Amino acid sequence: MTPEQLEAARDRLVPDVVADGLRVLFCGINPGLMSAATGHHFARPGNRFWPVLHASGFTPRQLRPAEQEKLLGYGLGITNVVARASARADELSTAEYVEGGRILTEKVELLKPRWLAVVGVTAYRVAFADKHAKIGPQERTIGTTRIWALPNPSGLNAHWPLPKMAEEYARLRAAAQSES
Repeated sequence: MTPEQLEAARDRLVPDVVADGLRVLFCGINPGLMSAATGHHFARPGNRFWPVLHASGFTPRQLRPAEQEKLLGYGLGITNVVARASARADELSTAEYVEGGRILTEKVELLKPRWLAVVGVTAYRVAFADKHAKIGPQERTIGTTRIWALPNPSGLNAHWPLPKMAEEYARLRAAAQSES
């Protein structure tokens, strides 16, 4: 993909992969330019979402971004806090995060997943005005939906190596399975 093609994807929307009653609705910060250009969530080659999803036991094999619709068969889905694509999350304003949190809340109230998993504790803190949130299950709920803040799978999040990240995602998987 050329730099021009990536730049042309700026501000594009990537459709959610959702259904009613999911076990876990994963929520990214916002789509990167590669995701917007391909129409697939977590599409940047250095992003560890797909490897960590498999390593944590959510999927029986590592899916490719183009296979994102297969998640629905596992009771999983994907959305974002902020819908518009950007090169970096630091291009988003606080107002966008707050509005994204409001829209996400409405989406969760409608779809009623058992768990909302926000992949990026900083995004969760800003979107839900919870500056003390830590990785793990949150006290806040949205209706009957519980919330779990997960480490951001971006390759830029180097202080979370893949095995450690997979352990945290596996904690969520175990919690989601125990409620089945």
